Amino acid sequence: MTGTVVFDLDGTLADTSADLIAAANACFRARDLGDLLHPQDDALIAFHGGRAMLRAGYGRMPSDRLLPPGAEDEDFDCLLDHYGQNIMAHTKLYPGVENALKQLADDGHILAVCTNKPEALAESLLRALNIRDAFASMIAADTLPHRKPDPRTYKTTVERAGGKVSRSFLVGDTETDRKTASAAGVKVALVSFGPEGTAIERLAPEALLHHFDDLPALARDWLA
Repeated sequence: MTGTVVFDLDGTLADTSADLIAAANACFRARDLGDLLHPQDDALIAFHGGRAMLRAGYGRMPSDRLLPPGAEDEDFDCLLDHYGQNIMAHTKLYPGVENALKQLADDGHILAVCTNKPEALAESLLRALNIRDAFASMIAADTLPHRKPDPRTYKTTVERAGGKVSRSFLVGDTETDRKTASAAGVKVALVSFGPEGTAIERLAPEALLHHFDDLPALARDWLA
């Protein structure tokens, strides 16, 4: 019997951190603040979303600088606009993604994406990466009135793909994914090749995924 494998996007299927940080830095430069985030050192912040990046940068501003009211909302729009125009400048799939997706499909599994990235950007990125057609459904931050870690988001992703929640699991990279899986009552495999490395084990996932080559076997085990 087949099952459904649900993927997070940023930090799980693709390393998008450099392009996300570049977008945040573009907004900081527009305020004459310079580049407040580092492409490598702040990669983990990038995977927590646009507002997390902006707030991290604001925390590094010179003490004599004050932001005007509504600055974060203005900068968030700026960030999304810049990112949308430069969505594939540095982004790459993690090694083994394409082969893993093909093998999972060949094994009869349904594939889906559940991300907190805005839907238009998620669609654009998946198509630019040439993997959109691999997924039966894709639920993003603004697809529904709620988002991860709300379990309804995950459950809707599985159901729209034509699968059953009881025969599914999540592949992700952050605490949000850990909480989503727990709330939905499913297992989660967290990748160990992101910014946290194997330290992600602190979140007690049911499995650590060290390379996408290992995913088809894990799916056979969990969904057998």
